[in-house]
Amino acid sequence: MSLLSAVAKLVAKWTVKCRKKWENNPVETQDATLRHLINVGRNTEFGKDHDFDSIRTYEDFKKRVPVKDYEGLRSYVEKIREGKEDVLWKGKPKYFAKTSGTTSGVKYIPITKDSIHNHINSARNALLSYIAETGNAEFLKGKLIFLSGSPVMSKSKGIFTGRLSGISNHHVPDYLKRSQLPSYETNCIEDWEQKVDAIVEETKDADMRLVSGIPPWVQMYFDRLSKAKGNDAKIKDIFPNLSVFVWGGVNFEPYKAKLFESIGKNIDSIELYPASEGFLAYQDTRSEEGLLLLLNEGIFYEFIPAEEFFDENPTRLSIGQVELGKNYALVLSSNAGLWGYSIGDTVKFVSKSPYRVVVSGRIKHFISAFGEHVIGEEVEKAVRHACEICSEVEITEFTVAPNVTPKEGLPLHEWYFEFETEPNDIKRFEKLIDDKLRQLNPYYEDLVGGKILRPLKVMSLKKDAFRSYMKSIGKLGGQNKVPRLSNDRKIADALAESVVLEKN
Repeated sequence: MSLLSAVAKLVAKWTVKCRKKWENNPVETQDATLRHLINVGRNTEFGKDHDFDSIRTYEDFKKRVPVKDYEGLRSYVEKIREGKEDVLWKGKPKYFAKTSGTTSGVKYIPITKDSIHNHINSARNALLSYIAETGNAEFLKGKLIFLSGSPVMSKSKGIFTGRLSGISNHHVPDYLKRSQLPSYETNCIEDWEQKVDAIVEETKDADMRLVSGIPPWVQMYFDRLSKAKGNDAKIKDIFPNLSVFVWGGVNFEPYKAKLFESIGKNIDSIELYPASEGFLAYQDTRSEEGLLLLLNEGIFYEFIPAEEFFDENPTRLSIGQVELGKNYALVLSSNAGLWGYSIGDTVKFVSKSPYRVVVSGRIKHFISAFGEHVIGEEVEKAVRHACEICSEVEITEFTVAPNVTPKEGLPLHEWYFEFETEPNDIKRFEKLIDDKLRQLNPYYEDLVGGKILRPLKVMSLKKDAFRSYMKSIGKLGGQNKVPRLSNDRKIADALAESVVLEKN
């Protein structure tokens, strides 16, 4: 056993011991978090606007601070971007994490000196929890690869702005940096295909022991690696000591079988729940379902029953009031300067001792198979734009879904249209939609431009295809609507037999 592995096991044991203290006192931990947030926040512009001086209890907090999405904080964020201090949190943020929201387009999420530790420490503690439970610290003896966005950032008014994964890359601990791949120079490559090829060259002969990244990105890396070593090469033969896969951000299930087939064996996996708004949970054990909700990281959580979320006065619950098996919209207040902030996710508790959750979905329909966060408004605008130019087009209905594993070529979005009158030139129609969507959504633009996704594909359906589908699921007529977009292929697969024309 190496010295690093031996030390890691001792630190892991100590970390779990510390974790148990707040795990066993969840309500008290969250109460203390809220008190601290209010105490610091009372001297900010937001705190003064919302009379933080009068807040004594959680009930007071709910009365003073309404639930909001990014639009509700946008005016405050813009003041920070203009250089103003003490707006949402003391001083100015250290970073803005630039992200594409499911409701507000491009968002600039503050990361403060106080909150950056949440993003870094939580990822570290996830690995330490794994070591404590399994005893496997041998992966620290070899190379570790973190497939992430570019660490290149811009700077304005003293605040750095970049992708969350790139920001986190600047804070990898020194003891891991020595083993980290790819190199900083390679990580800065913007074009994803070029970047993957460069990563393959850097890593193909390395003693890789841990791989971390979003599953479809990792799969592309494995495919290129296998090709570089010989088309039949399995990852286990290239990296015989590979033992850990760390992932988060998307549903793993669509990718799991192919990923492990590429590896040639099953290996341990660790699920994380990171978001620009905070590192919220991680898999703390292999024996129980769900992710440990991090209650001691400067984040105060609230939970709204999902069915009430769009009500005028929805029920707001703190950690001690939740029930198992119920869908809740997740709301955060934090030392990043977020207050009553809905991140759009829904979670379901699978344990209350300790509090563990599974991410059950999103409040609104969306597509984010690769992190693109395409929302209904963007889809509608893109179609409307195309129809204004192709004025002959009449649409009966349409829906959009991702195709993660097409029979050939890169993944893509498939748009299923039932036309009353088809476009004269369907390829032009496709391109108009694709160009507009790329304009509206910077993450989709990055993915298509970086050749992670190929441009969308329009599928023309038989007459009455949607009517037949809605009838088949018992939702024909009334107020029932076909979702404009889905993050899975349930509707798309049901419509596939009605496709009469495919253009690309």
